[in-house]
Amino acid sequence: MKNNLTGKIALITGASRGIGDAIIIALGKQGATVIGTATTKKGVENIDNKLKKLNIKGSSVILDVKEESQIVTVTKNIIDNYGKIDILVNNAGIVRDNLLMRMSFDEWDDVINTNLSSVYKMSKAVLRSMMKQRSGRIISISSVIGATGNAGQTNYAATKAGIIGFTKSLAREVGARGITVNAVAPGFIETDMTEKLPSEYKKELTGQIPLNKIGSVDDIANAVLFLASDSACYITAQTIHVNGGLYAS
Repeated sequence: MKNNLTGKIALITGASRGIGDAIIIALGKQGATVIGTATTKKGVENIDNKLKKLNIKGSSVILDVKEESQIVTVTKNIIDNYGKIDILVNNAGIVRDNLLMRMSFDEWDDVINTNLSSVYKMSKAVLRSMMKQRSGRIISISSVIGATGNAGQTNYAATKAGIIGFTKSLAREVGARGITVNAVAPGFIETDMTEKLPSEYKKELTGQIPLNKIGSVDDIANAVLFLASDSACYITAQTIHVNGGLYAS
């Protein structure tokens, strides 16, 4: 079974809820030992409770992906404990929406540092180990907004477009070492954030999706699972758009 991840060690950032939670479950159910990060004690408790409930091997750790020193410590501890990191999923992300004329420096910097700079820091932290073992998977969560843009989200769109360019470039650097680097770009997905949107807006947006429905977190997790598995061993430098046809790359 090519999606089998038995024996693999997977590190997933932003894993306490939503897409990150679904990714942990998808990889864990296929046999991977999963380590999920969150920024709060409540977040890591959510991860641990889910892993225990589903009998999935793994653990959780508090991590602020903006802080390089924390990243170095966390990745070193994982490698010391498990011997390696086979799969990195860069999922941590935030939004600080505002029109550019009103956007503060903090709103710009917070999103850039959390969504994009963290991908650089996390990827760099696991790369030496992956290159030594001559194998690895780095998968980053982008967004349809990185391809289409969206008013009020210049900061968010910049980070998600940046992830696509980062992915293409790093893939060229490390492919010879057996490491694949890809991205998944979700469209309109049912999460805590989208639940807060006005129903009329959700209805209008759904009408623009050819499949005429909002995606689920499992749709994204399944794409990540595919890229993490042996089934995708000849796929690198790609962005898989999972958006029900909302955007065609």
